[in-house]
Parts: sequence; structure tokens; C-alpha cells
Amino acid sequence: MLDMILNIGMIAVAVSIAACFYRVAVGPSLPDRVIALDTIGINIVAMISLFSLKHATQMYLDVILVIAILAFMGTVAISKFMEEGVIIDRDNS
Repeated sequence: MLDMILNIGMIAVAVSIAACFYRVAVGPSLPDRVIALDTIGINIVAMISLFSLKHATQMYLDVILVIAILAFMGTVAISKFMEEGVIIDRDNS
């Protein structure tokens, strides 16, 4: 029973990732694309979590943390670039 529920969850997350890829490709504006990329990162974390539950292992938890941190840092960097035009501010004053 649990295996069937996890399979349904993985299918739902895969459909969500496909919808986000469509938004990244066709999105009407750059902020829409950034939000879609961040959502893809969240969905990948969810997919790996479901995969870890399905195989009853904790081996993938470190991978989940790394992907979550990279997705967050990427979203912050792109947002800063959209707002200021640079990612690293080299102003020494």
C-alpha cells in the first residue's frame, strides 16, 4: 500500500516538474522563470525524499540538503542580479 502511494506521489511530482519546465521555457517574464526554477529545485528535493522513503534508506538525506542549499543560493543570486545588475558587489566604501 505504501509503495503505491509513493509511486503516485512520484508521478505527481514528475508532472509538476514538467509543468515548471514549460514555465521556464515559455514564461512571460524573467521573474516567472526564476520562480519556476526554484520550484523545480523544491520538486527535485521532494522526488529524492520520496525515493529515499521508497527504498527505506537515509543515504540520500545529504544529497537533499546539498540540492536545497544550491537551489536557494541560485535563487538569491539570480534575484540579486535582476535587482542590481551584479551578483557580487565590489564596492570598497
